[in-house]
Amino acid sequence: MLGLHIPNMNEMQNRKYYEGVCFVYDGECPICSFAARSLRIRSAVGDLNLIDARSEKEHPLYKEIVEQGLDLDEGMVLRYSNVNYHGQDALNMMALLGSSQGWFNRFNALLFRNKLLSKMLYPVMRAGRNFLLWTLGVTKIDNLEGTRPQTPLFSDILGDKWQQLPPALRDHYLVRQNSNDEVTVAGKLDVKVKPWVGLMAGLSGMLVPYSGTDIPVTVKFNCAPPGNALRFTRTFYFPGKKPIQFVSRMVSVGNNELIEFMNFGFGWRFHLDWKEERLILSHRGYVWRIFGLTIPMPFSLFLGKGFAEEKAIAEKQFSMWTHTTHPIFGKPFGYKGSFEVSGIRCDPS
Repeated sequence: MLGLHIPNMNEMQNRKYYEGVCFVYDGECPICSFAARSLRIRSAVGDLNLIDARSEKEHPLYKEIVEQGLDLDEGMVLRYSNVNYHGQDALNMMALLGSSQGWFNRFNALLFRNKLLSKMLYPVMRAGRNFLLWTLGVTKIDNLEGTRPQTPLFSDILGDKWQQLPPALRDHYLVRQNSNDEVTVAGKLDVKVKPWVGLMAGLSGMLVPYSGTDIPVTVKFNCAPPGNALRFTRTFYFPGKKPIQFVSRMVSVGNNELIEFMNFGFGWRFHLDWKEERLILSHRGYVWRIFGLTIPMPFSLFLGKGFAEEKAIAEKQFSMWTHTTHPIFGKPFGYKGSFEVSGIRCDPS
């Protein structure tokens, strides 16, 4: 086993890559720092070079990580044989290259040599790390700041179909990720809510607690942290009642699917598509996000499955409907109506 080698600044600037292994870690994270200090690799592999992502941002490997779009807040990076392994893959490679000396290395090999086990355990570890940093008041590394795309979320998901959307629907979702953009729409909705759903909504702040006809509604769209989510702030003006505000945010999870998260981490997962002149949102299940984990939940047993559609009816207007359908309870929740795009603010940054 070779000794631990920490390169100096001259070495960092003059050599783009190191022989052996590079481990890029979070120097302000106690867990990451302990792993960096405790990790030992097999002598046949070469030296282990530690790079603190907090203090060594001029390191050529740090710059390459940024260029590759690897988010160091989502996982550390281990470089071996000219390949950068990120997150769970870094843990797996660490276990494969690790020495058998020391309890940490034996424990690491036991847990993460198996790729499937690494995939299962990594979200739990990441959640624990994020919670620890939050309790310590440690800010994110944010190594991708300024490099994230400023494009509308729906344009990334729909691809070429984005250009097929009529102006009313395209303007509706014009807010770019990682921007200060804001779009406002205003309209009226017919709202139908089963009493037990209304009670749940009143207690949780999710959905809408009342039913009504021609209810004035405004919706503001902007970015939500970490910047690639679309925030919806809906305000319902029921006659004789205080305005009801219902806030949610949409995030992309790949394969044309998104999750709309509401209070307490509750979320509706759906598939997005553009066909037959309609934006169609099709049910893919419910989830609960807690401690960084997104867990499928059987809420459809009492809420039913959710569906929604939107269709342009004029240059600045669109109609929409959404409801949940249950085989026993019918439609526990739903609303339909039309909106007009009343305000667009897209900063030119």
